[in-house]
Order: sequence, then structure tokens, then C-alpha cells
Amino acid sequence: MDPQNPVVRLCAEGMRAETEGRAADARALFEQAWRTAADDYEACVAAHYLARHQPTPRETLRWNQECLERANRVGDERVTGFYASLHLNLAKAHRDLDEPQEARRHFTLAAAHVNEAPPGPYADGLRFAIAEGLREDGAAERADDDALRDLLLRLCARRDLRALGLVLPAYLGDLGSEEDRARLAGALHTLHATRWLPEQEQEALGRVIGSLTAA
Repeated sequence: MDPQNPVVRLCAEGMRAETEGRAADARALFEQAWRTAADDYEACVAAHYLARHQPTPRETLRWNQECLERANRVGDERVTGFYASLHLNLAKAHRDLDEPQEARRHFTLAAAHVNEAPPGPYADGLRFAIAEGLREDGAAERADDDALRDLLLRLCARRDLRALGLVLPAYLGDLGSEEDRARLAGALHTLHATRWLPEQEQEALGRVIGSLTAA
């Protein structure tokens, strides 16, 4: 996004206010951005941020729907990287309204668009949030997940940062695709090869790998 664009600039100021705990100022800036918007692209940007400061889940959903509609009207490369975030926000809004089927649909759509987001921490955060939503919804659950979670909890209890650093990115970003499962299996194989873990955990890791490979 162009930082010199007046709507983008207002939204950046709003995010600074939000970070500083000035929620009322943030909302006022986002509302000003909405009033300033001169086309669908600018309205899409403003609606995205305005959705963050709504009093009810229904109003949050309405503004996220507005954001998606405006992005669809734009329909060019300026909004391509937005869609994963847009569908993630819609999924969360439907989940808050106890509408699980719509939530799952938008989590799935968010996963389909996640690779369009610019690479970096922002895209990683999107992937992690989408994967969490799919796991909570049951859409990305596998037979070996309980055993793997148990092993990760043991690593956390021991504060084994080396082992967690190898496995968590692949685990947290697992959207349920074969590619993601292969990435997770690769991380687990690497950890197994290091032999960093105590004997019982090493054996548990071997079982998880066997279950994952057989799935």
C-alpha cells in the first residue's frame, strides 16, 4: 500500500493510536478514512480497519463483508494479497456469531489465498491464525494430532526452545494440505535425527513420525 495515500495514512495513524491504547481515537481515524475514501480500493482499506472497532459481532461482520465486496469490485493486483486476511476476518466474525458452517467456509477460503499474501511475518501470522481456526473447527485434524500436541506440551514444559524452534513453525502453519504435512514431517524427522530429546520423548517422536507417514 502507498503510505502517501490519504486513506492509508489515516489508517496507519489509527493503528498507532490502537497500539497506544487510544481506542476512541483509533476508531475516529478509521471513520475519517472511510469518509475520505474516493474509490473502492480506498473504501476496502478503510472498511478493513473500521471492522476492528465495532460494538457487536454483527456489525463487525457487516464491515468485513463491506471490505470483501469492495475488494471484489477492485479486482486487480492491488487487492490480491488482501483476500487471506479478508476471509480470515469473516471466518472469525461468523464464529463469534455461532455460525460454524460459514466460519469453516471462510477459513477454507482464507487457506486457499494465503500464499498470495506478501511473504514475511505478516503472512506467517495469517497462516498460523488460519491453521488454528481450521484445527478448532476440525477441518485440519489428523489422527496423530493428539500425540503430537502431547509431545509439544512436554517440550514446552521443559522449555526446550531448540526443539520447539524446529517444529512449531511447521505445526502452527499446517493448513491440512499434503504439502504442509510433508513440511511438518520433515521438521519432525530433522528433530529426530538430532537426538536432542530424552529417551522417552525420542520414542514418542518416532511414533508420531510413523503415524504421520502412514496417514
